[in-house]
Amino acid sequence: MSTTALNDLSRFPIVQAPMAGGASCPELVGAVCEAGALGFLAAGYKTAGGLYQEVKRVRGLTARPFGVNLFMPQDGRPADPAAVEVYRHQLAGEATWYDTPLGETDDSRDDAYDAKLAILLEDPVPVVSFTFGCPAQETFHAFDRVGTYTIVTVTSADEALAAQRAGADAVCVQGVEAGGHQGTHRDDPADEDAPGTGLLTLVTQVREAVALPIVATGGIMRGAQIAAVLAAGADAAQLGTAFLPCPESGAHPLHKQALTDPLFTRTALTRAFSGRPARGLVNRFMREHGPYAPAAYPEIHHLTAPLRKAAAAAGDAQGMALWAGQGHRLARELPAGQLVEVLAAELDTALSDLSGLVPRSAS
Repeated sequence: MSTTALNDLSRFPIVQAPMAGGASCPELVGAVCEAGALGFLAAGYKTAGGLYQEVKRVRGLTARPFGVNLFMPQDGRPADPAAVEVYRHQLAGEATWYDTPLGETDDSRDDAYDAKLAILLEDPVPVVSFTFGCPAQETFHAFDRVGTYTIVTVTSADEALAAQRAGADAVCVQGVEAGGHQGTHRDDPADEDAPGTGLLTLVTQVREAVALPIVATGGIMRGAQIAAVLAAGADAAQLGTAFLPCPESGAHPLHKQALTDPLFTRTALTRAFSGRPARGLVNRFMREHGPYAPAAYPEIHHLTAPLRKAAAAAGDAQGMALWAGQGHRLARELPAGQLVEVLAAELDTALSDLSGLVPRSAS
């Protein structure tokens, strides 16, 4: 494994994924960083002021490097209003069932991106990553001037090349196994005909395409899997679902329980909750509405937000967005610091085992 600035950010090549929606709270980030991994706040869906307060809380919990993840603005053409209205009508029964109005879909499409950028440039954090696209070269130059390390989430070698050209310091390579939203730079329904690329193949493709350090993410739950992606060419591994059940995680208790509940047997990609493909545990809401959800992010996210909140309040996991990667059944309910230690020990064992493997002679 090469020594890079990325590897200097934490003791172990382990990154806690930024999970928007509350799971990646300051308590989780602080515990992860104190244990020797790199913790990440998720700025998505937060106000700029809310992000500022969470950064302050993390700094009160740890003096070690941590990161903040930003959602790129949805600059493309707004969703078809007619398609959104059709979906609104389809969800009318859910609104009645949960006794809550559906959300408004004319909210901002930029997730207060400029305001959050201003905060992070005025009061810099060690690392900033980007999802759903790649910033302009000027943005990377600005972060470079204040000493912030930058990472762009990519789902293809072409996206990695774009990030390298723009000036990113590293890429986070996301395999199709990953829980939560697919961080594609464009959301084209025509792309859904392709099943997506598995992490090990994708890491190899990106490693051969760019010279940037790689963080690998998607379905990783054990130290041996971390060793596998390092052997494939990554510099670090990012884990999200593995950290969801930690007591420090801000995930809803029903979400934590569902990861290993025999009732939830598989994951799937769906637009049902947000209008963008995201991987979660298959539940009633996903089965009933996923086939009809339009490509309309963030409009559908705003539309379904009250339903998801009401389902959680009612204790109904069948109406919640239970984001999870394909390895969810391997989740362990451990304190975050202990989980980092266990993963690091498993990684050390796996690397030792690998070093003991001697190729047979050609003769």
